[in-house]
Amino acid sequence: MNKFFKNIFILITSFILLSAILIISVLWTYSNDLPDYKFLKSYKPPVSSKVYSGNGDLVADFSQEKRVFVPYNSIPKNVINAFLSAEDKNFFKHPGVDAKGVIRAVINNISNILSSKRLEGASTITQQVAKNFLLTNEVSLNRKIKEAILAFRIERALSKERILELYLNQIYLGSGAYGVAAASLEYFDKSIKDLNYSEAALLAALPKAPSRYNPYKDPDIAKFRRNLVLKNLFDNDYLTLEWYEKLTKEEIILKKNKKIYLEDAQYFIEDVRKGVIETLSYDKVYKQGFNINTPIDLNLQTIATKSLRDGLIAYDKRKGWRGPLTNKIYNSEWKKDLEKYKLENSINWKLAIVKKINKFSAEIETQDNIEGVIEYQSISWTKKEFNKLLKPGDIIYVKNLKENIFNLQQLPKINGGIVVMDPYTGRILALSGGFSFKQSEFNRATQAKRQPGSAFKPFVYALALENNFTPTSLVLDAPLVLDQGDDLKMWKPENYGKKFYGPSTLRVGLEKSRNLMTVRIAQNLGVEKVVDFSKALKIYDNPEELLSISLGSAETTLLKLTSAYSVFVNGGKLVEPILIDRIQDSEGNTIFNNDKRKCINCDQISYLTNDYPEIKNNYMQIFSPETAFQMTSILEGVVQRGTAKKLKDLNLNIAGKTGTTNKNTDTWFIGFTSNILVGVYVGSDNPTPLGKYETGSKTALPIFKSFISDSVNKYDARPFKAAKGTVMMVVDPLTGQKAKFNSKNTIIEVFKEENVVNGKVLYSNSDRLDSNNILKFY
Repeated sequence: MNKFFKNIFILITSFILLSAILIISVLWTYSNDLPDYKFLKSYKPPVSSKVYSGNGDLVADFSQEKRVFVPYNSIPKNVINAFLSAEDKNFFKHPGVDAKGVIRAVINNISNILSSKRLEGASTITQQVAKNFLLTNEVSLNRKIKEAILAFRIERALSKERILELYLNQIYLGSGAYGVAAASLEYFDKSIKDLNYSEAALLAALPKAPSRYNPYKDPDIAKFRRNLVLKNLFDNDYLTLEWYEKLTKEEIILKKNKKIYLEDAQYFIEDVRKGVIETLSYDKVYKQGFNINTPIDLNLQTIATKSLRDGLIAYDKRKGWRGPLTNKIYNSEWKKDLEKYKLENSINWKLAIVKKINKFSAEIETQDNIEGVIEYQSISWTKKEFNKLLKPGDIIYVKNLKENIFNLQQLPKINGGIVVMDPYTGRILALSGGFSFKQSEFNRATQAKRQPGSAFKPFVYALALENNFTPTSLVLDAPLVLDQGDDLKMWKPENYGKKFYGPSTLRVGLEKSRNLMTVRIAQNLGVEKVVDFSKALKIYDNPEELLSISLGSAETTLLKLTSAYSVFVNGGKLVEPILIDRIQDSEGNTIFNNDKRKCINCDQISYLTNDYPEIKNNYMQIFSPETAFQMTSILEGVVQRGTAKKLKDLNLNIAGKTGTTNKNTDTWFIGFTSNILVGVYVGSDNPTPLGKYETGSKTALPIFKSFISDSVNKYDARPFKAAKGTVMMVVDPLTGQKAKFNSKNTIIEVFKEENVVNGKVLYSNSDRLDSNNILKFY
């Protein structure tokens, strides 16, 4: 009997020794080929960079994965309890591998195999961290062994809280969301600190199969899984019976994070994205979680985008119908292969197929299966009958008017841009570079280089005022032929309409946009001086020294030209256009700041005194405040009496200038109130004439007018502030002479004090002016 027990003892001892040797051999074999886990101590998962508006609203994020990193101390207990109950209830007790869980899984899986059920796993949260960070998703015994070894090592190197922090920020929870914070925003549009137990349980139910249990795809199965997690919470004493029963009866209420302004701001956002990548690098922007503050005003952005689209549509309708997008056979598959025609939701157009043509209507079906009718009055702009306009199978754009009545729409052939900025700081408040970002990402506000035409003229006149001219200096408006140099043709500039008006004041020359007067002024100043001035204003980089530059023959962008106009509003100071105010890293440290202003003696001012800090900027003074105010006054005249008089009925203090290039190829309007500056460009991507009479005042100006009427009130458009060193006199607008008593045709003119003595205007002594103060060239 003793021999029997002795044999049993030897057998057991041998088994234990062999098992130990086997385990040691396995550990030694796999330990030599394990990845380094020590980096997890300082690891930070890739976090998206967020873009915020001027009011702090989230408008975009730059990321490869939707993720918001949240430290352990900021994760609420109900979220932690939900995930522990769903994934690893013994997390704070086991050393990395849960022996009880493994034994339980083995026993249960024997039964599962016999009944053909899904096998049960036993991976702890630590093992999942090892797999997610260090291993692959390969289903094999090799991986499970490595996973277990790494779990033990990770537990020795990291605290339980750190392991849980890594897990809750790394796991994929469906709908593109990584980590609990991003998932909370994706499913409930709220911070994780605001989640209740029902919502936390739903998130905790997702790691097993994020796609299958996605509440957007299958609410019923998602609710079933959520209730299982709630049952675990109850079993683990986190919920009372009454609370548990109440929560299981609740329906899942989802609230997707709606970025309602995102579509309208795409051109702005893309320029911001390019800018930060150029400054910081792609890898940093998409992984290090920067907070990017921009000056964009979402309300102004919406208005600007709508105004631009409406203006482009209005032009396009004047040119008539060009035809359907394509033609297809009407059947159940007609909606296929139409992705390239999709537009932003904010445009509110639908793709539709024409089913039947009647004499005074067309029957259609939209892409979302709505049956409707296009009535005769909605196609009046096409100037065609229905049977010559459409045919069955045509794919078209439509807009819903009411119930099942639709309006025929057409994607504009031309395009354009709009820029809205603060003229005192250069901060861009709104920007749109085209009709549809989905159709074309080319930004006509910042990328399209076009001739500004007459929109450049104010800078020639400003330069003249800086060189002894006055607003009442007379310049001859008469034919002019110029030799431009070797190998260049003789140049014969003409006024729009090919008329000549004789001696006219400087003011009239700009108000009426007279080409011949502008060229004469530029010739008097010297083309080199005009070129240098344009470069100082950063309108052009390196233009050719030709007199035609005075009429806007060189190329620039809408953003550069609009930014240059700020000098008229802000007293002659050059400001740089700003798309990004400030960039902070994930810890709140400012790494980039565009505010270059200085606070004088701020550190010496006490809150107990009545002294106020003095804020000074370091903007370059391009020309005098007096010249700036004179130019503003003249540009107000453009609105009151000149090429922009269509704005007069707004009854606002507005100044601005139209621009039209040869053959009406590119059209512009740059205008401003006392605190906002707006630039508009309209033209074709492949420059072609827009058509007869399609000038800046007909195409670009209505877009400006629409924007101003929807965004500016009389309080915002207060009178322009007069500059020190200027005086005002009542003069005859045609002759520039001091107005006579009871004269009916008068205006208030602005002069520099140095040009007025005893109520009389002193003119330049230039030898190029004749005895009547008329600038002449032949």
